[in-house]
Amino acid sequence: MTAVVTLSATYGTGGSLIGPRVAETLGLPFLDRAIPVAVAEALAVPLSEAMARDERRTSAIGRALAGLARAASAPDTAFGTAPTAARAASGDQPDQAFQFHTEQVIHQIASTTGGVILGRGGACVLRDRQRTLHVRLDGPAEARLERATSNEGIDEATARKQLGATDRAREAYVRYFYKVDPADPRLYHLVIDATAFELDACVDLIVRAAGDRGCHRAG
Repeated sequence: MTAVVTLSATYGTGGSLIGPRVAETLGLPFLDRAIPVAVAEALAVPLSEAMARDERRTSAIGRALAGLARAASAPDTAFGTAPTAARAASGDQPDQAFQFHTEQVIHQIASTTGGVILGRGGACVLRDRQRTLHVRLDGPAEARLERATSNEGIDEATARKQLGATDRAREAYVRYFYKVDPADPRLYHLVIDATAFELDACVDLIVRAAGDRGCHRAG
């Protein structure tokens, strides 16, 4: 069975930096952009459309799930449980076809090449799969803001805006499609406060945990 590591990363925790380093160390492919590329091929749509609907593209997924975020704050509506018809009528209905094919691509990756998969509810999609390590990267919001300004070279105001939009959108994605809280530690084998360590230390923690679960390239 091929090895897989899934990374769930809140904004500012360096998931897009840590993921490739983990993959290289374990001798596995890093899967990020390749996922919407495969989805576009499966649906025979332009890559730009698949990218626009991809979970990792915060602005687009945020628009698609804006209604869910608003519903979360309503006193009489549980997060992610507003009537489907109402969401569809308001234009906030996420595209089930894109999400379905994203899952199919993730399963295909897991059964063929294996790899390190960033985001897209990977811990939920592959929750029952053996030889898989599920990792959550998180940290206090203010510390993540500081990391974001440093890693991305942006000002604090921009980082703060992106943190709010990114975290809300990705939380909404997981809650909507999988009916779980992405911060629930029971979804993961390893939860790291990525703001408490340097990137290399985070990579080392994940690689060690992956080795314990046999998540490295065979041979």
